[in-house]
Amino acid sequence: MLGLTSVEPGSDGRWTVTVIPCHADLITDLDFSPFNDNLLATCSADETVKLWRVCEPEQEQPGGAEVTLCPGEGRLELVAFHPTSSGLLAVGSTKTAQLWDTSRQQSPLAALEPHGDQLQSLSWKQDGSLLASSCKVFNQTLSSCVSLQSAQGLQSNKDSRILWIKDSDHILTTGFDQMRGREVRLWDSRKLGSSLGSANLGTSNGSVLYSLLLSHSYSLLLSFSPVSHCLTDAPTRGVAMVPKLALDVLSCEVMRVLQLTDSFIVPINYHVPRKSGQEFHADLYPDTLGRTAAMSAAEWWKGVRGCSTSSSPLSSPSSSAAPSRSPSSTSGLSSGFQPSPSQSVKAISSMLGPSSKFRHLQGAVLHRDTHFTNLKGLNLTTPGECDGFCANRHRVAVPLATAGGQIAIFELSQAGKLADTGLPTIQNSVNVADFSWDPFNSHRLVVAGDDAKIRVWQVPEGGLTETLTEPEAILQGHTEKIYSVKFHPLASGLLASSSYDQTVRLWNLESGDEVKALRGHQDQIFGMAWSPDGKLLATVCKDGKLRIYDPRKSADPVQEGAGPEGHRGARVVWVCDGKYLMVSGFDSRSERTLYLHSAESLSSGAIASAPTDVSPSTLIPFYDPDTSVVILTGKGDTRVYIFEIVPEAPYFLECASFNSSEPHKGLAFLPKTECVVQEVEVARGLRLSKTSIEPVVFRVPRVRKEFFQDDVYPDTAVWWESSLTASAWLAGSDGKHHSISLKPKDMTPVSEAPKEVQVRKYLPSSHYLEEKTDEQKKDELLSAMIGKLGNMDDNPLPQESFQGVEDDEWDQICFPPHNV
Repeated sequence: MLGLTSVEPGSDGRWTVTVIPCHADLITDLDFSPFNDNLLATCSADETVKLWRVCEPEQEQPGGAEVTLCPGEGRLELVAFHPTSSGLLAVGSTKTAQLWDTSRQQSPLAALEPHGDQLQSLSWKQDGSLLASSCKVFNQTLSSCVSLQSAQGLQSNKDSRILWIKDSDHILTTGFDQMRGREVRLWDSRKLGSSLGSANLGTSNGSVLYSLLLSHSYSLLLSFSPVSHCLTDAPTRGVAMVPKLALDVLSCEVMRVLQLTDSFIVPINYHVPRKSGQEFHADLYPDTLGRTAAMSAAEWWKGVRGCSTSSSPLSSPSSSAAPSRSPSSTSGLSSGFQPSPSQSVKAISSMLGPSSKFRHLQGAVLHRDTHFTNLKGLNLTTPGECDGFCANRHRVAVPLATAGGQIAIFELSQAGKLADTGLPTIQNSVNVADFSWDPFNSHRLVVAGDDAKIRVWQVPEGGLTETLTEPEAILQGHTEKIYSVKFHPLASGLLASSSYDQTVRLWNLESGDEVKALRGHQDQIFGMAWSPDGKLLATVCKDGKLRIYDPRKSADPVQEGAGPEGHRGARVVWVCDGKYLMVSGFDSRSERTLYLHSAESLSSGAIASAPTDVSPSTLIPFYDPDTSVVILTGKGDTRVYIFEIVPEAPYFLECASFNSSEPHKGLAFLPKTECVVQEVEVARGLRLSKTSIEPVVFRVPRVRKEFFQDDVYPDTAVWWESSLTASAWLAGSDGKHHSISLKPKDMTPVSEAPKEVQVRKYLPSSHYLEEKTDEQKKDELLSAMIGKLGNMDDNPLPQESFQGVEDDEWDQICFPPHNV
């Protein structure tokens, strides 16, 4: 069995532990992929290695392993991911080790020479060129994949461990000496005849758990001089290090480990005593390995040399391999332990990588007074191509689960608790497949049904007061069920629809006629999107193709390229002024992934990708062209992903996500004019849950909110007003939205605001760090004591205010009279 829990607690302050069955026998070792937090490898005494896609604790875990390897060498003891190559595993049995490419499961890449004793530990060098074991060091010949060369072996101790030191040719081993004392030894991998030094850690019955802690204490590694130690309250059963990219660098945290005891997992933080919170201390943080694989397992085996690039955890990898770099070029130093002062700026930018000014975007649910509550009978099983519900600036449409394809209409100005009595609805007469508000007419709702018909409904001013049963128009032409409907972004009354008949049809709502039929799809059409200028239409299909149409010129696609590998659903949206297409879909392993394609060259494939997580629902994107921020979530999710998309590497800049306490059924966004610029809102939407509709806002945290943040709010396009008619567009005319400023009249742009005078709250660090003579210290102490005495003279003692006794009474008290 395997227990899974997150490092952070849930919204209720508790940790959730999920237990899943993994192997038929004892799990002997496990390792997370350095490039994917959700990929876990386990090995077992049942002679198998399994790869698991781990979901979030609140989500249902997958039923089985994604990959199963059978090395055929008996009981397996060790498993270790390669540090720079994706899908490459080192697997250790009792006396042998094998290298496996997880994409080819039939046989290993290589079987290393048998060890003379039990194999106890494996460790990859940081650049991935060497693999060390507690018995021997193996050198992979990069120019040839035929042979494996071995160097002189290390003598194995009982319960020994081995570890490469970061960015160096040195190896650390731990074990026991002849007197059963625990010792640590330092070796030069190029001269293994004798160790460079050793340190004794005392006697104990337990193994030496050096593993990750000492590898970052550089002074301890080089000279074995003591640095510090930590005493824990409970016996340690295991220890694991949190990735370097998760550290709080501004508080000078250099290491964080998790201690496993009999009953708890205890986080232990290590901080260097520096003045924190003011600046980045580059000498404490040399470049660290990032989250992007430099190559695949097959490329590594062919001799391609590379090193995983330094990056921020918020930056997402691209599909192309990272540039090859040797360890010395990564750190910039031959020793790899201390960066030079000239590299301080480069070190921080290299470690953190490019970042978005929206990286701290905050999502928040507005006050309950603005909610629609007491919703009942919602249809929670709308097709995957449908967003679940839709909204405009005045009203929201929600499908109901009652017979007849009913749709409830709620006026946003009438929020509150809904009555228990029945509501007036739109009677669509058939099940709803998809529906959409007309962007240029807030009263017009278009509904696609299972009967291959499109019904056009007109909602009266002020909302529904009675049930609507007769549509304004019915569009017929498709021969099978309709997938989705999309309005043209510029031309009024122009609608596109996709269907199971594998066609996309264009409709003129003013005349009620079908005007175009686009062909070329070989399977289900997952999604479609109009380009910002309204000239082109993009589609993503289950046949694995991404297509672009110019409907006025041809019924066939003008471009075609490979789409997502997975076939569970996908969405497409135009980004970066229509120069790129972003597709949210699934990869070959059913992991939800974002892909970026050049709109000018679909045949070249995706230029970048960003994996997110494992979930069955398709991520539905909302793209804000003003900020180039895309907000994504799926039906049934609790997490909302946010990325800024830039037209250069790394393309995807991940921002802070928004999490809700319960799953939502959909997320719909309102026009930009609904945002409160005084609160720096860049997006405002509605979140549909099982029983409520809640307004959600996304804000950029700014200090000087009294000024208009003109860097966040460029002039926005008035996309809710049409620029031409459907007939004019079909005749060849092109329109363009005019733009407006969102700046209120009483606000000054922050670019024109007076600069704030920086007031130093504290004295410079040199004041605290400068050396003082003994005489200066004595003078300061004496001055402080005199100051205190002076204060005492100024303030009377409490007993001085007490009332005394008379003199004759005092005499009687001191000399009482004798009784005669």
